[in-house]
Amino acid sequence: MSEKDKMLAGELYDANYDKELIRDRYNAKEICHQYNNLKPSDIEGREKIIKKLFAKTGKQILVEQNFWCDYGYNIYVGENFYMNHNCTILDGAKVEFGDNVFIAPNCSFYTAGHPLDYKVRNKGLEYAKPIKIGNNVWIGGNVTVLPGVTIGNNVTIGAGSVVTRDIPSNVVAVGNPCKVIKQLL
Repeated sequence: MSEKDKMLAGELYDANYDKELIRDRYNAKEICHQYNNLKPSDIEGREKIIKKLFAKTGKQILVEQNFWCDYGYNIYVGENFYMNHNCTILDGAKVEFGDNVFIAPNCSFYTAGHPLDYKVRNKGLEYAKPIKIGNNVWIGGNVTVLPGVTIGNNVTIGAGSVVTRDIPSNVVAVGNPCKVIKQLL
């Protein structure tokens, strides 16, 4: 089993020294660099690059510059998607955004995690767990979503939150760690 296969299966994998994964990350960084250096007014060029980078996109999407990701091929975006400036997606595992998702500036989505055992961690091993964001979700500025988190439908995540656990549908959640503070509907 290749290191990439292990990564995609959620097992410990060698992220630091595996040539295939290093090549994939460099490829994604090159595409992100190209994207980030386009004129903001070049909407067609920006859309073309994002559609090349991501595994799946809806028709109506806008990702503001600057944007960075690890691989791109694990990012799935629904319809009517907007991501504001300076967002990062570490997509060792699948990161899925539903329809009508709006993301404020400086947000981060991290599927990658590291073992607590320093001997294992020092070998360059890590794991990746998927992130899933439902439909009709607003994520406030400076939010961080950690590995393995699912956020339900019709959710607002308050600015500055660190989402460490699943968030159910139809709620407002805020804080560090992020907690439900209000039921909606």
